[in-house]
Amino acid sequence: MNIKRVKGDVGEAYTAKWLRRHFYKVIDTNYSCRFGEIDIIARKGKYICFVEVKTRSVNAIDRPASAVGYAKQRRLITTAQHYLTSNPTELQPRFDVAEVITKDDKVTDFNYIENAFQE
Repeated sequence: MNIKRVKGDVGEAYTAKWLRRHFYKVIDTNYSCRFGEIDIIARKGKYICFVEVKTRSVNAIDRPASAVGYAKQRRLITTAQHYLTSNPTELQPRFDVAEVITKDDKVTDFNYIENAFQE
């Protein structure tokens, strides 16, 4: 398994645990279709949250959320639309980003950005 995937798995597992501790219900993880992948799909209150997890090492130059540019946002929105077509809901969709900073595969910093971008 490559190092980048291991680091991503650490970030996604930490984020899923954080969401559960903060009263989110994790519906799906690593949802993929021909348009792309969504790391975590969760619900809380009136929202269905499509969560992009970005994990970086402690000595990275940029914040992890900076990797979620316009093209990535478009792919996430299209993937979420595909998910909602297959799984209709009355919940309001929201796009969140989880920033995970690690050192030696241990989380040193975490930032959860609700409503990080919109359709």
